[in-house]
Amino acid sequence: MERLSLGPNGAILFCMEYIETNMEKLKEMVTSQKAYVIFDCPGQVELYTHHTAFRNIVGAISKWGMQLCVVSMVDSHYCTDPSKFISVLLTSLSSMLHLELPHINVLSKIDLIDKMGPLAFKLNFYTEVLDLSYLLDELDERVCSKRFIKLNHALTGLVEDYNLVSFYPLNVQDIGSLHRLCKAVDKANGYVYGELEERTVVGLSQSESGVDLEFEHDKSLQYDNR
Repeated sequence: MERLSLGPNGAILFCMEYIETNMEKLKEMVTSQKAYVIFDCPGQVELYTHHTAFRNIVGAISKWGMQLCVVSMVDSHYCTDPSKFISVLLTSLSSMLHLELPHINVLSKIDLIDKMGPLAFKLNFYTEVLDLSYLLDELDERVCSKRFIKLNHALTGLVEDYNLVSFYPLNVQDIGSLHRLCKAVDKANGYVYGELEERTVVGLSQSESGVDLEFEHDKSLQYDNR
């Protein structure tokens, strides 16, 4: 960073561009044996929304015979503010369209959500991205938002028109929550259909029907926002 006079974000972009032009070492590392590989990527959203280096990297990896999916983690505290949640929706949608990979969006830290402030709606409103006009009602009541009413309507309309974004809630204290997320990821990247997974008639039929992948509205994830 000092030699190239780069800041933190610039350094991350430089590293991604370096990997993009030097893929052989990465290929050697990830294809030397059959394995379930997890790439823990930086949090800079520009890498996934419009910069081309990361998209080119995952495109190259896909050509090596690896089945990829994206797991995008979003802090659940964004649900407490309508404007922040709309920003999260737009970022998630942009990443999904830019990377063109199976995508699992996750609302993390659900176990801490009560400490982050009250939610305007129940949790399933945010995970299933239900009628966003209710969020607009919350925004329109704010003095600072009245100038942008038409823009807010256009942005939420864009999200609803694509109808692609939804979220899995993740509570690290709940084994069931972790299991549902793992099953969703395994189905999205095709692992459940591959030779590395023990293939049973029951397991495959559950995966095909989505039995284990549905979000269960159990008591631990219900919030009466009073």
